Amino acid sequence: MSVRCFALLLLFIACGAQAGAPRTFTEAKKVAWKLYAPQSTEFYCGCKYTGNKVDLKACGYVPRKNAKRASRIEWEHIVPAWEFGHQRQCWQSGGRKNCTRYDPGYQKAEADLHNLVPSIGEVNGDRSNFSYGWLPVQSGQYGSCLTQVDFKAKKVMPRPSIRGMIARTYFYMSKQYGLRLSKQDRQLYEAWDKTYPVQDWERQRNQSVACVMGRGNEFVGPVNLKACG
Repeated sequence: MSVRCFALLLLFIACGAQAGAPRTFTEAKKVAWKLYAPQSTEFYCGCKYTGNKVDLKACGYVPRKNAKRASRIEWEHIVPAWEFGHQRQCWQSGGRKNCTRYDPGYQKAEADLHNLVPSIGEVNGDRSNFSYGWLPVQSGQYGSCLTQVDFKAKKVMPRPSIRGMIARTYFYMSKQYGLRLSKQDRQLYEAWDKTYPVQDWERQRNQSVACVMGRGNEFVGPVNLKACG
């Protein structure tokens, strides 16, 4: 499935009608359902979904273990909440729940739509807070889905067409929220950024999300907030 399909999941809504950037993850998910089209393409495997139901057979997805969770859409943080949260004092004092309740900086990061994508629920659960990386190419873990999870190594290798976007999302989150990246991770994302340059669908998504957030991801490119309506 062409990654161009991912661009079609965005509604070209009158973004000016939004009340502003979501303040919490709960609000962000509600906005995301409206921002992404009712008939859309999820992130990790390129499967089509309608409402909250994924058409697994059409994209050749075979559930690894949890068919019920695989059949639904969940909202995935590209940069996991653990990754931008555990570096904060609130996490040390009570984990994610404490950060969500008391830390405004964390709340903004958790609700940032630039970091939020629709995912097959099973893949979202399997990914957990694992970091991205290179893995020996294997087929069949999720049928035809090209994303792989190595549970022993705690690594995920996403399908090629989204690697560049993942890298640029990490750069954005690092700059916007002071996320510290390891030398190894930064080198990986710099390589992905160069190997998988920005595509039209990614620019379109950046523009649509910017209309809600009030800012774009500069690592994707410029946005025109005057065009938001």
